[in-house]
Amino acid sequence: MNDPGLQSLVDQSTLRNRVRRGDLPDWAVSHYETFRETMLSERDGEPFPCYFGIETERQGDALYTFVPSTTHPDALLRFRDTLLEYIDVFEEFSERASLVVFFKPPEEELTEAEYHEQLWHILQFLHVHDPEPWPEDIPTDPDDNRWEFSFGGEPMFPTTRAPFYERRMSRYCPLGLEITFQPRKIFEGITADTEAGQQAREVIQRRIESYDGVCPHADIGDWGVDGDREWHQYMLSADADQAPDDCPMTVSRVHPKVDPELLKPRLEA
Repeated sequence: MNDPGLQSLVDQSTLRNRVRRGDLPDWAVSHYETFRETMLSERDGEPFPCYFGIETERQGDALYTFVPSTTHPDALLRFRDTLLEYIDVFEEFSERASLVVFFKPPEEELTEAEYHEQLWHILQFLHVHDPEPWPEDIPTDPDDNRWEFSFGGEPMFPTTRAPFYERRMSRYCPLGLEITFQPRKIFEGITADTEAGQQAREVIQRRIESYDGVCPHADIGDWGVDGDREWHQYMLSADADQAPDDCPMTVSRVHPKVDPELLKPRLEA
């Protein structure tokens, strides 16, 4: 962790030092500074809805990385290795150690449909190049209410921000794609089947309505609850006509799916 290179896994202190020293490209600096401002500032007097996100950024509990492409295999393979490193260290780093991933902004404005394509291409790529098999206790059918994206043996919740959220500002990132990965383990004690989890959801939903000025999205739900589907929540739709009707990801328990040489860690930055 905190190795040199744009795509290394870094903690907040290291990241902010690299920003101050000018070690990062402008797009990476803008991505992080925009994210931090969103987490810690208010919009029309309202704080960001997820107080867990606020406290994680305020206390330096998150980890970060930058990816220079959403499609280039070398960039995505290097990201795969960074995500594996994160899985190895997050439990020891902090109780709420999410991974915030900033992707290089596109050269031209993209449609909402194209951002959905970006997200699911990345998740499918990770699945195909996963060195670990899909967890036995996680279904492979995204239409199952206990399905969840998994990687490196860890079920996790990836949530996105993107430029097309012109009204739902809690999901808005003006620059490009941003994905925050949260392993299921960090939600222990605050899931939908606990009193603390129910209270947290009620508070967050009230804050979403105040912050966004619109009702919470109809697809927001809870993992394992009848009728709720996890995959819809990874990138909430703004225009239903541009969002996929079915989960674009194909999950298989066949392992490995590619040449084992490609599953070995890559050392380039």
